[in-house]
Amino acid sequence: MKYVKYFFQFLIIILCFCIFKILGPNISSNLSGKIFQKIGPFFRSKKIIHSNIRKALPNTKKENLDKITNLMWDNYGRVFAEYVFIKNFRFGKLSSNIEIKGQNILDQIKRSNQKVIFVSGHLSNFELMAMCLDKNNIDLTAIYRPLNNVFLNQIMEGIRNKYICKNQIRKGIGGLKALISLKKKNFSTALMIDQRVSEGILSNFFNEKALTTTIPAQLVKKFNIPVVPIYIERIREINFEITIDKPIYFSKNDSTQIITDRLNKVLESMILKRPEQWIWTHNRWK
Repeated sequence: MKYVKYFFQFLIIILCFCIFKILGPNISSNLSGKIFQKIGPFFRSKKIIHSNIRKALPNTKKENLDKITNLMWDNYGRVFAEYVFIKNFRFGKLSSNIEIKGQNILDQIKRSNQKVIFVSGHLSNFELMAMCLDKNNIDLTAIYRPLNNVFLNQIMEGIRNKYICKNQIRKGIGGLKALISLKKKNFSTALMIDQRVSEGILSNFFNEKALTTTIPAQLVKKFNIPVVPIYIERIREINFEITIDKPIYFSKNDSTQIITDRLNKVLESMILKRPEQWIWTHNRWK
């Protein structure tokens, strides 16, 4: 029964993608954003979303909670439609819609042939970050979590491998082994550190304990390499700004806990810049 549901979901999404292709990127992004503002609340409880927002912004008034929630759904819908146009963001006219701040940092990483760990969260259209790193000829591996819908996951993996980053590694023990193998070949790594995990450690996230991945800390300690925060912001509609921050160098004596706590602080600062562009629907503190 589960796979029947997944198959019908797959058909609906493919139909939407076909319509978006006809409408073009601007209309599709705007339309999908409006649709998600209407249908999103039927799939995720507003109570949970508001509770999550208050953990980060405890003094937020009700009207601002609603505003952040509506804009979050708008961004969610826009990202959904923009998957159809990932190729255009990489190779076509839409590539000029992405501005990179900190290009000199990327250039230095390339010149020095240095492997680093790029960390970020599910902000704005998060897929564009790994795409831009790969486009800048950074030898990159990107860690991802497969979708539950097996039919849709095949499509998404195809898009990611072809247009975002050709070295995609699934989360899990097998993926970690592949990651370490590529690290020994001087590949950098890009991963999101904002998802709840079962194999992580408890770390403060907006002053509450949350299970957090230790992959960055493990790589730092094993290879003695820096962490480079990367942030993306939707400036307006389908225009984006990606910021590459200065590398963070940890001491070889720093514990996994210290490194993970520091990176959660970095993530917090990213989210607080534009809270409406982060996904508040998942309970990170569960």
